[in-house]
Amino acid sequence: MSDATPSWATLVSAEELAAALGRDDVIVFDTRHSLAEPEAGQAAHRAAHIPGAFYAHLDRDLSDHRKQHAGRHPWPKLQDFTAALGRWGVTAQHQVVVYDAADGALAAARMWFLLRALGHRRVAVLDGGLQRWQSLGLPVEADMPVATPAPPYPATFDERRLLDSTQVQAHLDAGGVLLDARAAERFRGDVEPIDRVAGHVPGARNRPYAQTMRDGRFRPSQELAREFAELLQGRSACDVVAMCGSGVTACHLLLALEHAGFEGARLSTGSWSGWIDDPSRPVARGA
Repeated sequence: MSDATPSWATLVSAEELAAALGRDDVIVFDTRHSLAEPEAGQAAHRAAHIPGAFYAHLDRDLSDHRKQHAGRHPWPKLQDFTAALGRWGVTAQHQVVVYDAADGALAAARMWFLLRALGHRRVAVLDGGLQRWQSLGLPVEADMPVATPAPPYPATFDERRLLDSTQVQAHLDAGGVLLDARAAERFRGDVEPIDRVAGHVPGARNRPYAQTMRDGRFRPSQELAREFAELLQGRSACDVVAMCGSGVTACHLLLALEHAGFEGARLSTGSWSGWIDDPSRPVARGA
Protein backbone atom coordinates (compact mmCIF):
# COMPACT_ATOMS: atom_id res chain seq x y z
CA MET A 1 0.00 0.00 0.00
CA SER A 2 1.23 3.48 -0.80
CA ASP A 3 2.02 5.73 2.16
CA ALA A 4 0.20 8.63 0.48
CA THR A 5 -3.22 9.52 1.85
CA PRO A 6 -5.96 8.31 -0.51
CA SER A 7 -7.62 11.00 -2.60
CA TRP A 8 -11.13 9.68 -3.15
CA ALA A 9 -13.41 12.64 -3.88
CA THR A 10 -16.71 11.14 -5.06
CA LEU A 11 -17.00 7.35 -4.83
CA VAL A 12 -14.85 4.57 -3.42
CA SER A 13 -15.30 0.85 -4.01
CA ALA A 14 -15.62 -1.68 -1.22
CA GLU A 15 -12.41 -3.29 -2.40
CA GLU A 16 -10.48 -0.01 -2.21
CA LEU A 17 -11.79 0.79 1.26
CA ALA A 18 -11.06 -2.71 2.54
CA ALA A 19 -7.43 -2.28 1.48
CA ALA A 20 -7.20 1.01 3.41
CA LEU A 21 -8.91 0.00 6.66
CA GLY A 22 -6.83 0.68 9.73
CA ARG A 23 -4.96 3.65 8.29
CA ASP A 24 -4.69 6.59 10.68
CA ASP A 25 -5.47 9.00 7.84
CA VAL A 26 -8.77 7.32 6.86
CA ILE A 27 -11.95 7.90 8.90
CA VAL A 28 -15.15 6.01 8.11
CA PHE A 29 -18.73 7.04 8.94
CA ASP A 30 -21.92 5.02 9.02
CA THR A 31 -24.99 7.19 8.29
CA ARG A 32 -27.70 4.55 7.90
CA HIS A 33 -31.12 6.06 8.56
CA SER A 34 -34.80 5.20 8.32
CA LEU A 35 -37.32 8.01 8.01
CA ALA A 36 -39.96 5.73 9.51
CA GLU A 37 -37.75 4.62 12.43
CA PRO A 38 -35.19 7.35 13.14
CA GLU A 39 -33.25 5.29 15.69
CA ALA A 40 -33.03 2.15 13.54
CA GLY A 41 -29.82 3.22 11.83
CA GLN A 42 -27.89 3.72 15.04
CA ALA A 43 -29.24 0.47 16.43
CA ALA A 44 -28.01 -1.31 13.32
CA HIS A 45 -24.62 0.36 13.75
CA ARG A 46 -24.34 -0.91 17.32
CA ALA A 47 -25.06 -4.42 16.07
CA ALA A 48 -22.58 -4.43 13.18
CA HIS A 49 -20.61 -1.87 11.19
CA ILE A 50 -17.50 -1.56 9.06
CA PRO A 51 -14.52 -1.81 11.43
CA GLY A 52 -13.68 1.55 12.97
CA ALA A 53 -16.74 3.36 11.61
CA PHE A 54 -18.27 6.15 13.65
CA TYR A 55 -22.02 6.80 13.49
CA ALA A 56 -23.43 10.14 12.27
CA HIS A 57 -27.17 10.57 12.84
CA LEU A 58 -29.14 12.39 10.13
CA ASP A 59 -31.36 14.21 12.62
CA ARG A 60 -28.85 14.96 15.38
CA ASP A 61 -25.55 15.39 13.55
CA LEU A 62 -26.38 16.24 9.93
CA SER A 63 -29.41 18.50 10.53
CA ASP A 64 -30.50 21.21 12.97
CA HIS A 65 -34.12 20.79 14.02
CA ARG A 66 -34.00 23.94 16.13
CA LYS A 67 -34.30 25.95 12.92
CA GLN A 68 -37.80 27.01 11.89
CA HIS A 69 -39.22 27.23 8.36
CA ALA A 70 -36.21 25.43 6.87
CA GLY A 71 -37.68 22.09 5.82
CA ARG A 72 -37.76 18.67 7.43
CA HIS A 73 -33.96 18.35 7.66
CA PRO A 74 -32.61 21.89 8.17
CA TRP A 75 -28.98 22.44 7.25
CA PRO A 76 -26.90 22.31 10.46
CA LYS A 77 -25.20 25.30 12.01
CA LEU A 78 -21.56 25.66 11.08
CA GLN A 79 -20.34 25.68 14.67
CA ASP A 80 -22.24 22.51 15.55
CA PHE A 81 -21.04 20.52 12.57
CA THR A 82 -17.40 21.61 12.75
CA ALA A 83 -17.37 20.84 16.49
CA ALA A 84 -18.79 17.37 15.80
CA LEU A 85 -16.08 16.75 13.20
CA GLY A 86 -13.52 17.70 15.82
CA ARG A 87 -14.98 15.29 18.38
CA TRP A 88 -14.75 12.53 15.78
CA GLY A 89 -11.14 13.51 15.09
CA VAL A 90 -11.62 14.68 11.52
CA THR A 91 -8.99 17.11 10.25
CA ALA A 92 -8.40 18.69 6.86
CA GLN A 93 -5.76 16.03 6.16
CA HIS A 94 -8.04 13.02 6.58
CA GLN A 95 -9.62 10.91 3.89
CA VAL A 96 -13.26 10.52 4.93
CA VAL A 97 -15.45 7.68 3.65
CA VAL A 98 -19.20 7.68 4.30
CA TYR A 99 -21.63 4.83 3.81
CA ASP A 100 -25.24 3.93 4.43
CA ALA A 101 -27.28 0.79 3.86
CA ALA A 102 -27.04 0.82 0.08
CA ASP A 103 -27.28 3.67 -2.44
CA GLY A 104 -26.05 6.68 -0.45
CA ALA A 105 -29.37 8.52 -0.34
CA LEU A 106 -29.95 8.03 3.41
CA ALA A 107 -27.73 9.65 4.31
CA ALA A 108 -24.17 9.17 3.06
CA ALA A 109 -24.43 11.72 0.25
CA ARG A 110 -25.74 14.30 2.74
CA MET A 111 -22.59 14.02 4.86
CA TRP A 112 -20.48 13.98 1.70
CA PHE A 113 -21.95 17.33 0.64
CA LEU A 114 -21.68 18.82 4.13
CA LEU A 115 -17.94 18.18 3.99
CA ARG A 116 -17.71 19.29 0.37
CA ALA A 117 -19.46 22.57 1.29
CA LEU A 118 -16.72 23.07 3.90
CA GLY A 119 -14.12 22.69 1.16
CA HIS A 120 -12.99 19.21 2.24
CA ARG A 121 -11.86 17.42 -0.92
CA ARG A 122 -10.98 13.98 0.41
CA VAL A 123 -14.47 12.67 1.09
CA ALA A 124 -16.17 9.84 -0.78
CA VAL A 125 -19.29 7.70 -0.57
CA LEU A 126 -18.90 3.92 -0.45
CA ASP A 127 -20.36 2.74 -3.74
CA GLY A 128 -23.05 0.14 -3.02
CA GLY A 129 -22.94 0.87 0.70
CA LEU A 130 -22.92 -1.71 3.44
CA GLN A 131 -25.05 -4.01 1.30
CA ARG A 132 -22.28 -4.55 -1.25
CA TRP A 133 -19.60 -4.63 1.47
CA GLN A 134 -21.35 -7.54 3.17
CA SER A 135 -22.14 -9.29 -0.13
CA LEU A 136 -18.37 -9.50 -0.68
CA GLY A 137 -17.87 -11.09 2.73
CA LEU A 138 -15.87 -8.13 4.03
CA PRO A 139 -15.57 -7.72 7.81
CA VAL A 140 -17.96 -6.02 10.20
CA GLU A 141 -17.74 -5.60 13.94
CA ALA A 142 -19.81 -4.44 16.92
CA ASP A 143 -16.98 -2.77 18.85
CA MET A 144 -17.46 0.98 19.21
CA PRO A 145 -14.55 3.05 17.86
CA VAL A 146 -12.72 5.50 20.11
CA ALA A 147 -12.00 8.90 18.59
CA THR A 148 -8.84 10.93 18.90
CA PRO A 149 -10.42 14.37 19.30
CA ALA A 150 -9.20 17.33 17.27
CA PRO A 151 -10.09 21.05 17.33
CA PRO A 152 -13.29 22.06 15.53
CA TYR A 153 -12.81 21.67 11.79
CA PRO A 154 -11.25 24.95 10.59
CA ALA A 155 -13.50 25.99 7.72
CA THR A 156 -16.77 27.70 6.84
CA PHE A 157 -19.57 26.63 4.53
CA ASP A 158 -19.54 27.98 1.00
CA GLU A 159 -22.84 29.83 1.28
CA ARG A 160 -22.98 30.26 -2.50
CA ARG A 161 -23.83 26.57 -2.75
CA LEU A 162 -26.67 26.71 -0.19
CA LEU A 163 -29.97 28.28 -1.29
CA ASP A 164 -33.10 28.92 0.73
CA SER A 165 -36.52 29.00 -0.94
CA THR A 166 -36.37 32.70 -1.74
CA GLN A 167 -33.01 32.22 -3.43
CA VAL A 168 -34.37 29.21 -5.34
CA GLN A 169 -37.11 31.40 -6.80
CA ALA A 170 -34.55 34.04 -7.77
CA HIS A 171 -32.43 31.31 -9.37
CA LEU A 172 -35.38 30.19 -11.48
CA ASP A 173 -36.28 33.77 -12.39
CA ALA A 174 -32.73 34.20 -13.70
CA GLY A 175 -33.10 31.17 -15.95
CA GLY A 176 -31.26 28.66 -13.74
CA VAL A 177 -31.89 24.91 -13.71
CA LEU A 178 -33.70 23.32 -10.75
CA LEU A 179 -33.53 19.52 -10.62
CA ASP A 180 -35.90 17.63 -8.32
CA ALA A 181 -34.49 14.27 -7.19
CA ARG A 182 -37.78 12.80 -5.96
CA ALA A 183 -39.54 9.89 -7.64
CA ALA A 184 -41.69 10.85 -10.63
CA GLU A 185 -45.01 10.16 -8.90
CA ARG A 186 -44.13 12.52 -6.06
CA PHE A 187 -42.86 15.17 -8.46
CA ARG A 188 -46.13 15.02 -10.42
CA GLY A 189 -48.13 15.18 -7.22
CA ASP A 190 -49.85 11.82 -7.79
CA VAL A 191 -48.88 10.79 -4.26
CA GLU A 192 -47.23 12.49 -1.31
CA PRO A 193 -46.40 10.11 1.55
CA ILE A 194 -44.40 12.57 3.65
CA ASP A 195 -45.16 16.26 3.08
CA ARG A 196 -48.52 17.98 3.58
CA VAL A 197 -48.71 19.31 0.00
CA ALA A 198 -48.17 17.32 -3.19
CA GLY A 199 -46.52 18.63 -6.35
CA HIS A 200 -43.35 20.50 -7.27
CA VAL A 201 -41.83 23.94 -7.65
CA PRO A 202 -43.02 25.53 -10.91
CA GLY A 203 -40.15 25.44 -13.38
CA ALA A 204 -38.36 22.49 -11.76
CA ARG A 205 -37.33 19.47 -13.80
CA ASN A 206 -37.60 15.93 -12.50
CA ARG A 207 -34.44 13.84 -12.31
CA PRO A 208 -35.15 10.96 -9.86
CA TYR A 209 -31.95 10.10 -8.01
CA ALA A 210 -32.57 6.38 -8.58
CA GLN A 211 -31.85 6.91 -12.28
CA THR A 212 -28.18 7.31 -11.39
CA MET A 213 -28.01 3.73 -10.06
CA ARG A 214 -27.69 0.28 -11.59
CA ASP A 215 -27.63 -2.96 -9.61
CA GLY A 216 -27.15 -1.01 -6.39
CA ARG A 217 -24.15 1.01 -7.58
CA PHE A 218 -23.63 4.31 -9.38
CA ARG A 219 -23.71 4.01 -13.14
CA PRO A 220 -20.43 4.67 -15.00
CA SER A 221 -19.38 8.31 -15.06
CA GLN A 222 -19.31 8.41 -18.87
CA GLU A 223 -22.97 7.34 -19.11
CA LEU A 224 -24.09 9.92 -16.59
CA ALA A 225 -21.95 12.61 -18.21
CA ARG A 226 -23.75 12.16 -21.53
CA GLU A 227 -27.16 12.40 -19.87
CA PHE A 228 -26.30 15.43 -17.77
CA ALA A 229 -24.70 17.17 -20.75
CA GLU A 230 -27.93 16.70 -22.70
CA LEU A 231 -29.95 17.96 -19.77
CA LEU A 232 -27.81 21.06 -19.21
CA GLN A 233 -27.42 21.93 -22.91
CA GLY A 234 -24.13 23.73 -22.49
CA ARG A 235 -24.80 25.27 -19.10
CA SER A 236 -22.28 25.10 -16.28
CA ALA A 237 -22.94 22.90 -13.27
CA CYS A 238 -22.95 26.14 -11.27
CA ASP A 239 -26.27 26.91 -13.00
CA VAL A 240 -27.84 23.83 -11.38
CA VAL A 241 -29.64 23.64 -8.05
CA ALA A 242 -30.75 20.25 -6.72
CA MET A 243 -33.74 19.69 -4.48
CA CYS A 244 -35.79 16.80 -3.09
CA GLY A 245 -38.22 16.50 -0.20
CA SER A 246 -35.96 17.86 2.51
CA GLY A 247 -32.45 18.42 1.14
CA VAL A 248 -31.09 14.93 1.80
CA THR A 249 -31.53 12.80 -1.33
CA ALA A 250 -30.83 15.93 -3.40
CA CYS A 251 -27.22 15.52 -2.21
CA HIS A 252 -27.21 12.15 -3.98
CA LEU A 253 -27.91 14.04 -7.21
CA LEU A 254 -25.06 16.47 -6.44
CA LEU A 255 -22.77 13.49 -5.92
CA ALA A 256 -23.87 11.96 -9.23
CA LEU A 257 -23.20 15.24 -11.03
CA GLU A 258 -19.70 15.44 -9.61
CA HIS A 259 -19.07 11.74 -10.34
CA ALA A 260 -19.96 12.61 -13.94
CA GLY A 261 -17.54 15.55 -14.01
CA PHE A 262 -20.02 18.38 -13.33
CA GLU A 263 -18.70 20.12 -10.23
CA GLY A 264 -20.22 23.15 -8.55
CA ALA A 265 -23.97 22.43 -8.48
CA ARG A 266 -25.85 23.82 -5.50
CA LEU A 267 -28.42 22.65 -2.96
CA SER A 268 -31.91 23.85 -2.09
CA THR A 269 -31.42 23.31 1.62
CA GLY A 270 -35.11 23.31 2.61
CA SER A 271 -36.20 21.71 -0.68
CA TRP A 272 -39.88 20.89 -1.15
CA SER A 273 -40.73 20.80 2.56
CA GLY A 274 -39.18 24.24 2.98
CA TRP A 275 -40.89 25.58 -0.15
CA ILE A 276 -44.39 24.66 1.02
CA ASP A 277 -43.81 26.08 4.50
CA ASP A 278 -45.02 29.38 3.01
CA PRO A 279 -48.54 28.75 1.63
CA SER A 280 -48.24 31.75 -0.69
CA ARG A 281 -45.60 30.02 -2.82
CA PRO A 282 -46.90 28.50 -6.05
CA VAL A 283 -47.28 24.75 -6.52
CA ALA A 284 -47.28 22.86 -9.83
CA ARG A 285 -48.67 19.40 -10.53
CA GLY A 286 -48.35 17.08 -13.46
CA ALA A 287 -45.38 16.10 -15.59
